[in-house]
Amino acid sequence: MPPTSTPLKLSGAFSIDEARNLVAALRSHEESLSGDAEVLVDLAEVDSLDGASLAILASHLRKLERLGHPVRIEGGESRMREELVADVAKILPKAEKAPGFFAEIGTATLGLYAAGKDIFAFVGEVVLSLGVAREPKTGNYRDVFRIAERAGADAVPIVLFINFLVGFVMGFQGAKQLKMFGANIFVADLVGLSVTRELGPLMTAIILAGRSGSAFAAELSTMKVSEEIDALRTMGFGPMRYLVFPRALGLMLVAPILTILADFVGILGGLVVGVTSLDLGVRGYIVETKHAVTAWDFNSGLVKSVAFALVIALISCQQGFAAEGGAEGVGRKTTSSVVTSLFALVIVDTLFTVFFRAFDL
Repeated sequence: MPPTSTPLKLSGAFSIDEARNLVAALRSHEESLSGDAEVLVDLAEVDSLDGASLAILASHLRKLERLGHPVRIEGGESRMREELVADVAKILPKAEKAPGFFAEIGTATLGLYAAGKDIFAFVGEVVLSLGVAREPKTGNYRDVFRIAERAGADAVPIVLFINFLVGFVMGFQGAKQLKMFGANIFVADLVGLSVTRELGPLMTAIILAGRSGSAFAAELSTMKVSEEIDALRTMGFGPMRYLVFPRALGLMLVAPILTILADFVGILGGLVVGVTSLDLGVRGYIVETKHAVTAWDFNSGLVKSVAFALVIALISCQQGFAAEGGAEGVGRKTTSSVVTSLFALVIVDTLFTVFFRAFDL
């Protein structure tokens, strides 16, 4: 049997106000221990022990047991002694180990897979639910024009401003290099092709994702957590036809119009650079743009814009339908809708670019 140390004698009433004195006494006793000496706790003279003091004492005794000192508790009221013995014997949960680098990559990959699966499942549900082609009267056309106005007309100023700056910046980026080779006029080709084929539809889609897509997700998330969508189902209204269809159709109607405006102001931004920095005439710049930009360059951007609008609408609505957990869930899904939409836009744009290149379009 291991040698017994000097008993740990406690006396008086212990409360949170005397916690500092209790901690000091326990530390002093711990310093007097040697080897694997047994710790004998004597509670005979303890009048009371509140919850805070009990927790401090139990934590200290558990620490001594981990260091190899057996603990024995004697004396005092039976109830107080039993509570202390139970607390000392309690097995505390171990701190969770932080996941490793590869574990985090695996978790993120599974999360991405689950999100993609949910989106494709939602698209399938939309396709199966939207019988508007067979039953046109079931479509919620009243909201289409309201949503088109809100997503299209209200977005015109920011679309014009952003795309003008994009064309302006593109012209400045190419101006110095073109001027070195005396090819000033080709700034019209650079700006015209990049804006109509790529930057015009993509920048417009990014604005729609941040402006309209987030609004769709927030609206539907709020309806989901407040059980309004369940109420629609109860009343016989199909949520897909009643909520998703008008948003998707409205966004698909306005996206090409906004893209047309974006193309023109983007070219106008390049024209400003050409006239002010490259000594080009307005007429010469416009003529060169007509030679460089074909009808297909213009139309390919419109095709992309329709696809972008459909992707934004479906992802935003899917995130809204998947919301749960009150206001926090609404905020989380609104943020997720924008992030997922931007990621999907880049993927869809890449697929279009590869497809057009493969067929030399």
